[in-house]
Amino acid sequence: SLDDLVLSLKIMEAILSTKCRDRIRTELDTVVDFWLKHSHDTVHGGFFTCIGRDGTVYDELKYVWLQGRQVWMYCRLYRTMDRFQRPEILEAAKAGGAFLRRFSRVSSSTSQWKCAFCLTRDGKAVKIQRTIFSECFYIMAMDELSRVTGDKDMQVEAEQMMEQLTHWVQVDSSGLGRPKLPGDIPTNSMAVPMMLLCLVHQLTQDRGQEVVQKYRELGRWCVQQILQHIQRDGTAILENVSLNGAELRGCQGRLQNPGHALEAGWFLLQYSAEQGDDELKTTAINKFVELPYQCGWDKEHGGLFYFLDVDGHCPTQLEWSMKLWWPHCEALIAFLMAYSQTKKPELLDRFFHIYEYTFSNFPDAKSGEWFGYLTQDGKVALDFKGGPFKGKNIAMLLLLEEEEGLGACLQWQSVNTMKLWTGPGHGSLWTRDGA
Repeated sequence: SLDDLVLSLKIMEAILSTKCRDRIRTELDTVVDFWLKHSHDTVHGGFFTCIGRDGTVYDELKYVWLQGRQVWMYCRLYRTMDRFQRPEILEAAKAGGAFLRRFSRVSSSTSQWKCAFCLTRDGKAVKIQRTIFSECFYIMAMDELSRVTGDKDMQVEAEQMMEQLTHWVQVDSSGLGRPKLPGDIPTNSMAVPMMLLCLVHQLTQDRGQEVVQKYRELGRWCVQQILQHIQRDGTAILENVSLNGAELRGCQGRLQNPGHALEAGWFLLQYSAEQGDDELKTTAINKFVELPYQCGWDKEHGGLFYFLDVDGHCPTQLEWSMKLWWPHCEALIAFLMAYSQTKKPELLDRFFHIYEYTFSNFPDAKSGEWFGYLTQDGKVALDFKGGPFKGKNIAMLLLLEEEEGLGACLQWQSVNTMKLWTGPGHGSLWTRDGA
């Protein structure tokens, strides 16, 4: 009967979810152990981020945004998951935070808040980028560290740096050091409002109404800026648009980044849930979750392309056809969050489809942790576990979010499966089993 078919599908979903959660729990433990073992610099503080397949440090440069991410992740693990409330994790987070506060900010005549992009092992600045992203992860680290230590000065510091970032983005970007050139068209790059929206969530979560109110308008502005990237009558998400939301000419304007769109999707879902905005939830799922998955999935080899050109030209990014770990992580979080908010089975189906590719290709069963960079057909292209643009943290964010998210989904599924078992025509669970 139809009821029996529905029941069978529910049981299959529950079994798959249980297997996924168990695998995710195992992977999370493995990844944490890898970085606890190989990344800590016990001489100068902070973390090594350039780590080879077997855990060997192949470059001692320390990348500030990855230092911040590691502090944030250790704190989040310690704060939210009982099995990670271990002294060595808390002490590592404190040591990483101390290294960041001592060395990462590069004061100048125009700002005391600009951070270096990378440092020498002992903390000397090597390079500065004309972007806001090192500062973004400094904020995340300080705010999360303040939550586990109770140090209010760190929270204040995070909010002060957030004020500077908002000024750079909304008022005057000259403090970033980027010269204004006559041919350079001002651009709304999705990464900027997306990252600021992430920071709004970080700074306001469980902080009380005064802090929520402080960032309310910024959150709305970020959402409006992100929605400008819905282009071509709602058929495409473009990475870069003009400041008034118009499509740009050339390769820059045609660029698509499925991973970024999916990441923006779950940020919007998070925001819509907090605000009770069902219209935004629908837009997030349809345009920033489903659409980039549909256009970005490689139908021949599987996996998400890194970059695409909306008109079908070959993207100019040399790595455009590669499969990177982080877009798949963002996709899994996005589809799991979308399913948890709607309970639409097709969204869970997408999750399982992406899960199968991701967990079949990126984890390294031999040495632990994940590979980050695959060829188009899924072979390992670069076998290091950490580099200038890959740390542990996106994979760990995926694993953390999904262990929690799948737990909630399993609870919901078990309740509804029981309803099916005990509904009209089925009798009780015990009767079905012959007890």
